[in-house]
Amino acid sequence: MKISVIGAGNVGALSAMRIAQEGAGEVLLVDIAKGLACAKSLDMEDARGILKLDYSIHGTHDIAGIKDSGIVVVTAGFARKPGMTREELLNKNGAIVKEVVLNIKKFSPLAVVIIVTNPLDLMTYLAFKAAGFKPNKVFGMGLTLDSSRFSNLISKELNIPVTDIEPCVIGIHGEGMLPIPRLTRIKGVSLEKLMDEKKIAELVNKTISRGAEIVALLGSGNAYFAPSAAVTEVVRVVAGDQKRVLGVSAYLSGEYGLKDICMGVPCRLGKSGIEQVIELELNAQEKEALLNCTQSLSKGLAQVKSFTG
Repeated sequence: MKISVIGAGNVGALSAMRIAQEGAGEVLLVDIAKGLACAKSLDMEDARGILKLDYSIHGTHDIAGIKDSGIVVVTAGFARKPGMTREELLNKNGAIVKEVVLNIKKFSPLAVVIIVTNPLDLMTYLAFKAAGFKPNKVFGMGLTLDSSRFSNLISKELNIPVTDIEPCVIGIHGEGMLPIPRLTRIKGVSLEKLMDEKKIAELVNKTISRGAEIVALLGSGNAYFAPSAAVTEVVRVVAGDQKRVLGVSAYLSGEYGLKDICMGVPCRLGKSGIEQVIELELNAQEKEALLNCTQSLSKGLAQVKSFTG
């Protein structure tokens, strides 16, 4: 399978490297900055002899190179600066994503499209609407990363292996995410039975602010080690037709009582993209919290519709 990654910044380049080393298929790294994707792909090729891995990766500045891709990952766009919310990125990145997805439609209309560019849920909605993709064919990476961050913080607090934790996070990628402690399991036991309410609230807040914390510490740019790992996990599941459930930003048409919105929910993924949206049994408090967090998308959705109108 041919897998194209558009955007050769930190997230895109590291995602391309991880995907190539997984052996998921032939990887193409694309960036409009002439020479950037080529240089990085050559550097990654040179590591093959050291790693003893015979993977295939190439780079180009020509978007037409994505022709006949089975999967296209979109990381192109501006990174957040300290103090900047994901929503403030919308105007800058909206025009970029629109141009990118129209080219995907032109050169690889059957591809599964994975959006990574922030603000992720709004960019996923824009990609879906601007290019007229089928709803199962385009989704955002977000919650796979958010769930991993929640797991990491729980692991450190309880001093247990992160592999023992099954996190549950839904909602908007970023400040509007909704970790659900009741449905988060540690070897089958609810997190609420292992930790007091105050400590849980602290970990939830830390998870929500984790991305902003990293941006502030870096001073320029944003996280890329964990995001690229999340991208690779999603690509692995789709390319391998694994039928596994991961949290992704999906277009909803009635699920969770929400319509015409892209938001993070658990979905079963396979070679065709989203094969099933999983509806969790939320209690009244969780439903209200989900509705409240999605309302923050309203203003952004109005802006996105101006790009697709």
